[in-house]
Amino acid sequence: MLPYSDLLTLLLALFIVLFASSSIDSQKFAQLSAAFNAVFDGGNGVMDNPSPVEPMNPKSDSLNKNAAYLEDQKSLSKIKGKVDDFIAVHELEKQFETKMTDDGLLVTIRDSVLFDPGKADVKEEYKATAKELSKLLVFNPKRSVIITGYTDNVPMNNAEFSSNWELSVMRAVNFLTLIVDANPKLDSSYFSAKGYGENNPIASNDTAKGRAKNRRVEVLIQPLVKKDGTSTSSSTKTDSTSTKQSQSNSK
Repeated sequence: MLPYSDLLTLLLALFIVLFASSSIDSQKFAQLSAAFNAVFDGGNGVMDNPSPVEPMNPKSDSLNKNAAYLEDQKSLSKIKGKVDDFIAVHELEKQFETKMTDDGLLVTIRDSVLFDPGKADVKEEYKATAKELSKLLVFNPKRSVIITGYTDNVPMNNAEFSSNWELSVMRAVNFLTLIVDANPKLDSSYFSAKGYGENNPIASNDTAKGRAKNRRVEVLIQPLVKKDGTSTSSSTKTDSTSTKQSQSNSK
């Protein structure tokens, strides 16, 4: 409990403030401020800085970044829905597959849909399908799209290609070229192609079924915002004419 004298002092101070507020006098206000500073151990009091600037809240900044990431993931989910509708309309459920990953929206296409064995040219009957797919790759804001080719582990050595790397790269490049050329609304500087050959299989190469799954082309639609809220490299244009050939065992 407050001592009685302290209570009276606070009441007196309150009435002084009310009195000073009722009659605007700069000299009285300065005297009042000096008196309060002296009573409360001197120094700069609250009256010297009536409108202090509140410090920034790091939690608020973190929430904003998280909101940006979630909003971007929501946009990617909508794109996935459109691609899924495209697959359903064209009855491509056995050849196409979509999946949300940490790297973005991944569209996997079995190579049997696009290419003949040992060939890198897109089949004539599926060029129209690839052109239709290009309409779904127009984004606002623009996103980077990476097209990657893969093969099984059966050695490749024919008149056209001396290795699985070469075959996977050229499949990715040819598919990319077909998509970009089919739609003038696409910005080619946001597209790139690469090949991993037989590396990074998604199934066992010991069976024919597994090898068929490993022969594929993947279309990765990258996010604009990372989990930590920072922008991704999607905002940086890539050289679509350059082909990246990787010999790494990890993507």
